Amino acid sequence: MPQSDDDRLVDLAARLEHEDPRFARSLATGRPTRPREYRRTSAWWVLIVGLGMLVAGIVVPDGLLIAAGLVTSGIGVQLIDP
Repeated sequence: MPQSDDDRLVDLAARLEHEDPRFARSLATGRPTRPREYRRTSAWWVLIVGLGMLVAGIVVPDGLLIAAGLVTSGIGVQLIDP
């Protein structure tokens, strides 16, 4: 026996609540926010910190700081690019 449309909607709402509770709550209040896939604020901060470490490593000739800055910047770019 096929599921009714109401059961499918309830399952969809439960899955959405489980995957992204912040987005589901905002939909319930009528003021939707961006889904988790499109929130990249933390990725931008990681990129900024990584570039800061890279510049600091170049100014103060420190290879370890340059390497850490390059790795952190790479992580930030990877997080920004879907």
